[in-house]
Amino acid sequence: MPKTSIPNSPSRYRTALPLALTTIRVILAPLILLWAANGRAGLPYIICLITAFVTDYFDGVVARKLGVATAVVRRYDGAADIIFYLAAFTAVWLVYPNVVQQHWPGLALVAGLEIARVSFDLLKFHREASYHMWSAKAWNITLFAALVGLMGFGVSGWLFWLAILVGILTNLEALAASLLLSIWTHDVPTVYHAYKIRQAKLKKH
Repeated sequence: MPKTSIPNSPSRYRTALPLALTTIRVILAPLILLWAANGRAGLPYIICLITAFVTDYFDGVVARKLGVATAVVRRYDGAADIIFYLAAFTAVWLVYPNVVQQHWPGLALVAGLEIARVSFDLLKFHREASYHMWSAKAWNITLFAALVGLMGFGVSGWLFWLAILVGILTNLEALAASLLLSIWTHDVPTVYHAYKIRQAKLKKH
């Protein structure tokens, strides 16, 4: 077995910090559902959102700084995002079902694209994508703003539609990257980078 397949102890210790930061979002998911179950959100929900947003930023920064931004770490990061934001939107449905009904066509399109993209990745690569694209970061920012506006101040409007639009574009870009790439690759900033990776592999052959 290659030596690189067995991480040394220092590497495991370094990996523990970004994994702990990512795990915070997994823990927060049931908490925001619990707080939203009574039909209210307010400050506890906002605190969870801010904590999730901050940890989502720093777990990647810390992993890269410590040199442990491996495929496993990045995949766990992506899975934690999905878990947290599924809980966050379920909380929106519990507190503001009328807002969900008003935006259901856009939300359904985002959900459909997300399911289609993940299904395609599983069929092609036998695992979910972990691109962490710049567009996905923009989606996180717009989602954060939309959820804070709605759950903190009862305001939806254009912020909610912006988050939906960016979500549609993000999923389309990720799907395009999966179509271009021949093998599973993590941390692909844009579809252009996916194209360059594809071209580089074609030149080798």
